[in-house]
Amino acid sequence: MATSYFDRSLGFQIKKVLRYISLYGFSRTFIKVRGQLHMRRKIDSESKYWKNPGCRGEEHPDRFVAIVGCGNFAYSAIAYYLAKRSRRFLRAAMDLSTERARSLCKDFGGAYATGDMQDVLDDPAIKLVYIASNHASHAEYAIQCIEVGKHVHIEKPHVVTQEQLDRLLEAQANNPGVDIYLGFNRPRSEHFRRIRSALDGQPGPTMINWFIAGHQIPDDHWYFKEEEGGRVLGNLCHWTDLTLQMVGVKNAFPCEVIPVLHKGSKSDFCVGLKFADLSVAGITFSAKGHTFEGVREVLQAHRGDALVKLRDFEESVIEIVEKRKRFKTFYREHGHRANIVASLDGVSQHQSSAAVDPLYLQATSKLFLGIRKAFDELKPIVIELE
Repeated sequence: MATSYFDRSLGFQIKKVLRYISLYGFSRTFIKVRGQLHMRRKIDSESKYWKNPGCRGEEHPDRFVAIVGCGNFAYSAIAYYLAKRSRRFLRAAMDLSTERARSLCKDFGGAYATGDMQDVLDDPAIKLVYIASNHASHAEYAIQCIEVGKHVHIEKPHVVTQEQLDRLLEAQANNPGVDIYLGFNRPRSEHFRRIRSALDGQPGPTMINWFIAGHQIPDDHWYFKEEEGGRVLGNLCHWTDLTLQMVGVKNAFPCEVIPVLHKGSKSDFCVGLKFADLSVAGITFSAKGHTFEGVREVLQAHRGDALVKLRDFEESVIEIVEKRKRFKTFYREHGHRANIVASLDGVSQHQSSAAVDPLYLQATSKLFLGIRKAFDELKPIVIELE
């Protein structure tokens, strides 16, 4: 999303790599560097379809995954973690940029790369499709896959309009044997699991406060195209979803949204949320310059006797009266691996425990769509579940 680090000075690149090794470890940093190279790779190809001559076991039963949208995240997170679970996971890589599709397919041993979504839809060997394309296309690709019986893992945001949400819910209802998985990874972090467990053990409403410092991106970035939803749908949805999970879907609605931002602000804003159970949340998102260590995020929350803190998904503290527990991971643990692999395991093991139900799908969508509407109109609104 940010400017390529290869456009920076060599000294900056070295410092960045060393810092990321301390934050994520050597292997994760290495794939992040490869992901940057992947985005710059140039491959001469006039054909939309490319069969990988280096693929072994093209018809292997484990090779049932397609990745749609082969950008940096698909390469350095989705494909990376799936390859750790199954070396022969990839059947197809699809991207409108055939260079990116071919690059990902080649590096992760896929059977073929294509620039045509119809190839994915027509392939009976593909059972699960990871969708990581541009935001406005997520729901469109997902609905097409669901209607032909393929399970989908949809990266955030899974919808960008109410109309897309309605059609996605309709597709889910009309195809009960098809699972939908969402790309909200942070709820699967061990830090968040511990925090949620502590809060769930206490009675009453919750006070929640988030501060997020995100990447600065230029005004002409594709995120800001009207159809893509801006940073509310592209970024803030991570923390609106986490907030909803702490409060609980059944406790949340009707929810009042109070926007706090200057007119025309694209990347700096606050939102206040007043939930039905008297819980209150404040989320502040700031993107004023370069964040050398990536996205920074701090949570403080209070319910009953439980007081919790979370810093950058690296350190969390839970205090309940006189008891205090501090949990620190050696590296930042955002739940990417757990969430990405859960979809693969759910399909391969015929278990739907990680799949989302219609109520949650509707609730998390309504919340971030409602916040965007409040920001667009610069006035408070009330969100109801239908």
